[in-house]
Amino acid sequence: MNRLMIYGAAGYTGRMAAAHAQAAGLDLIVAGRDGERLAELGRALGAAHRVFPLDEDEAVDAALYEVAVVLNCAGPFLRTADPLMRGANRAGAHYLDISAELDSYRLAEAYDARARTAGVMLLPGGGGSVAMLGSLAGRAAERVSEPSTVRVALHVAGPMSRGSAISASENLVAECLWRVDGVLRACEPSVTRAFNFGDGPVSCFPVTLPDLMTLWRELRAPNIGTFVYVSGNAFPTGGLAALPDGPTASEREDHRYQAAVEVTGADGKTIRAVLDTVNGYSFTPMAAAEAARRVLAGEARPGFQTPAGLFGNGFAETIADTTIHILEDQR
Repeated sequence: MNRLMIYGAAGYTGRMAAAHAQAAGLDLIVAGRDGERLAELGRALGAAHRVFPLDEDEAVDAALYEVAVVLNCAGPFLRTADPLMRGANRAGAHYLDISAELDSYRLAEAYDARARTAGVMLLPGGGGSVAMLGSLAGRAAERVSEPSTVRVALHVAGPMSRGSAISASENLVAECLWRVDGVLRACEPSVTRAFNFGDGPVSCFPVTLPDLMTLWRELRAPNIGTFVYVSGNAFPTGGLAALPDGPTASEREDHRYQAAVEVTGADGKTIRAVLDTVNGYSFTPMAAAEAARRVLAGEARPGFQTPAGLFGNGFAETIADTTIHILEDQR
């Protein structure tokens, strides 16, 4: 049993992840709720397809038969992560997703002990911003002896997919959170901070990102802040249902993503670094398929894991056209 199931494979990002998985030669099952689209995708990729809802444990259990890894690409993850994590645990299959929603990570933390007992790995954020920011912060943290404060910002550029926009609208975190002295606390959302993504400092606003959990888990830095800088038409206006599936190939090529980080050690030493990569909607399916390939090949540990913690700080740099540069090393 060495099969990968991609749930939500008929969606915008799921289709690209399935194509990358097929190109990597993985034994693939495309799955979700839209039988017609899944059958068409399965024929195009030479893959099996399975159709099932997530509100019946029996249907989930039957669908996960002989599946080694399930990659969840179906948002909002507020709705899909819980039944698929529980199903993966019952089936003995490793769980991955592409979520940037805090709920997936809170669930993975809550199910950590149960998953360890079952020998199952829970890897939310196997593709996407968590993989980017974890690698970037990890690279910078290698240069300090004891990380004390991490501030990281993501530059989001270009249009948003319909699925991402709907997930964002349905899964807004009411509070803006930072991690202070190891504890998640409310912060003032109007307090911005300047980051340099490579073309000079820009003002970034604080947001609640799952890296507040993943960076704490890997680096144990007691103070963590997460920020976003938005350029262009990244956040849509108007009716979300009328949005296209997602950015076109040319739109993705025209809008690269960057991330910036500041890591300060207990001795006051500060490292600043920047990551430059392809558009997030290109990076995410590539990284997710690569993460699934590695897990199928045996790179797995039971319980709640993070991409950088599992695969190493260089994981993001293995994805096409991704670089990390140390910009400043000072006391």
